[in-house]
Amino acid sequence: MRRTLFTMACAAVIAGMAGAATAASYKVVEVTGGGAITGSVSAGDNEPVVKTYTISKDPEICGEGTRDVEFVRISNGMIQDAVVFLEKVKQGKPFPEDLGSITLIQEGCKFIPPISVMQNKGDLIAVNDDPTLHNIHAYELIGKARRTVMNVSQPTKGDTVTKQIKVRKGNGLKIECDAHDFMHGFVFMAKNPYFAFVDENGGFRIDDVPPGTYKIKVWHGYLGEIDGGEITVPEGGEATIELSY
Repeated sequence: MRRTLFTMACAAVIAGMAGAATAASYKVVEVTGGGAITGSVSAGDNEPVVKTYTISKDPEICGEGTRDVEFVRISNGMIQDAVVFLEKVKQGKPFPEDLGSITLIQEGCKFIPPISVMQNKGDLIAVNDDPTLHNIHAYELIGKARRTVMNVSQPTKGDTVTKQIKVRKGNGLKIECDAHDFMHGFVFMAKNPYFAFVDENGGFRIDDVPPGTYKIKVWHGYLGEIDGGEITVPEGGEATIELSY
């Protein structure tokens, strides 16, 4: 009897967990009366961050001397390489079809592209296009902490590895090569399709947003996230917000 009750209890817990997971997943529905969010993101008091690395191995492939890596780019006071997104949107428009996977090429000891976006639970495809060993190491960024989600050696040119990536608490990845400390990249992990990369002027636009009030945030691979507070999207209208790091 006790065993039966225990089995029933376990089944109930598992069913509850499955139900919670289903409830937490994003649902695609027809959006009627959708609006838009526009605005810009300034750099605030931040200044450009450039770090110089010594190319200490494979100079015939990676180049000689040093390499400057731009971690923070600013143009006319506006931040570059940032993503504005709405948090915890439960339903709405579909994801863009090309977000289901991304391909990172390791060429000339660089990640190409250095910054990209992928749907959470999508496939990261890493290709070694150099005639030397690379070891791709992807970390989920969680505040100032980070958690390994991929760590794979690719010893020869043409080696390709595919791994499904799921972030739990964070919204982005830091990509490194354990064999070359001057290789750096970032990936924003979209948990819903309501996001936008800022343009060269720091501006952004998010379309087809169901009317309502949302929490808006900005993600930057190096600077982290900022909370932009709440924004209300009117039916068929447009909401504007100016954000700053």
